[in-house]
Amino acid sequence: MIAVSITKPGGPDVLRPVEIPVPEPGAREVLIRMAAAGVNRPDVMQREGKYPPPPGASDIPGLEVSGTIAALGADVRRWREGDQVCALVAGGGYAEYCLAPDVQCLPIPSAIDVISAAGVPETFFTVWTNVFERGRLRAGESFLVHGGSSGIGTTAIQMARAFGARVFATAGTDEKCVACENLGAERAINYNTGDFVAAVLPLTDGNGVDVILDMVGAPYFSRNVELLAIEGRLVQIAVLHGAKAEINLVRLLRQRITITGSTLRSRTVEEKGAIAEAVEKAVWPLVEAGKIRPVIHATFSLTEAAEAHRMMESGSHIGKIVLTV
Repeated sequence: MIAVSITKPGGPDVLRPVEIPVPEPGAREVLIRMAAAGVNRPDVMQREGKYPPPPGASDIPGLEVSGTIAALGADVRRWREGDQVCALVAGGGYAEYCLAPDVQCLPIPSAIDVISAAGVPETFFTVWTNVFERGRLRAGESFLVHGGSSGIGTTAIQMARAFGARVFATAGTDEKCVACENLGAERAINYNTGDFVAAVLPLTDGNGVDVILDMVGAPYFSRNVELLAIEGRLVQIAVLHGAKAEINLVRLLRQRITITGSTLRSRTVEEKGAIAEAVEKAVWPLVEAGKIRPVIHATFSLTEAAEAHRMMESGSHIGKIVLTV
């Protein structure tokens, strides 16, 4: 099969098509004949040598896939050859075939096509476990997501709104802010021209927001804490612009603030399977009803992975970038 290999750490040009054997599924794995693979920021970091795959995972990039099951491991019970699925994987997505643990696969909702489904697992799993499980967002609460036009952001806006929260977002251009508002954000703030604390605080009558989802890191940390309401929760899922920050502990105590965070790739198959089960139960009906959808900005062929990475790094996209196979 053809796969896209990272030939050495570096820029997009180090992504090269190679021919490798088709993998064979283990006892609790399925082999997926690929239709598409989502492109994510961790793929870029892996290409740069900053985010190595966990032990035992494929060194081929790609963390979310969609396609048709071509073969089953000995102990797989739910799935059959020919089933169309999307799946979260720890690597191996940039290829014509990909292995996935059976519990990390989900049926493709009838409301979306197989290509769009490749843009679902990484963002839907991440948003669900961080915003709703760790962040405990509930109907009637307020929610702010930074990077609202990203794949995570577009998913978080829709999901939070669908579950009855007030939604705010930040984005880097006026066009992206409009896109966030069209997806359900009550207000989106251009972080290059405005201050999100000054903009959002009056909209909450000075009370602050209940949950913040942040990928920026250090530059936003103290400002996020400043904006949180009493019993507010800050959920950190990346540190794209810095990992070390200072905090006013007095405010943490006074507001009874919770600061939490997580990564997804390194979690066990059992943990990811539990997230998949929760997503299917809670979120899939909303996808089927058309209330939540993956936002696909652009598609590239598998052999154009370098171009897809250039677009990812440019920051010009709104939503997801997908490789088609």
